[in-house]
Amino acid sequence: MSVFRADRKFERFEDVTPELLKKEGVKLLLCDLDNTLRLHSEKEPADELYDWVEDCRKAGVKIVVISNNGRKKMMQKFCEPLKIDCVWWAKKPVSAKLTETMQTHNFQPSETVMLGDKWSTDVLAARFAKVRAWQVEHRKKVV
Repeated sequence: MSVFRADRKFERFEDVTPELLKKEGVKLLLCDLDNTLRLHSEKEPADELYDWVEDCRKAGVKIVVISNNGRKKMMQKFCEPLKIDCVWWAKKPVSAKLTETMQTHNFQPSETVMLGDKWSTDVLAARFAKVRAWQVEHRKKVV
């Protein structure tokens, strides 16, 4: 398996269903923010993101946003209404923040997936942290 290739690919984050997460034994879902869960230009979470986060939560999956975005206040403002933790300035593909987040929340790599849109940051960070890498298509505005 190539370190540059995701374990699974999806068109959008909504295709990663709570049922799939449960079936795959995922208890911690680390998610990239920009162009994975939101368009870079979006200031507030979309309705479908609220629904998805709540469905995942009900299935027993903890979601933590792990982003290279360095704008702490913006990230907190975005993640707070969703009631999810966020890690900013993660410096992916360096895996330190992924590993630190797993340790902080008491999850093992076997229970963890990194979901993102870029192989050069998200997939590689997952590989270095020894967690599964799932990739979504670069989020696009639906018109």
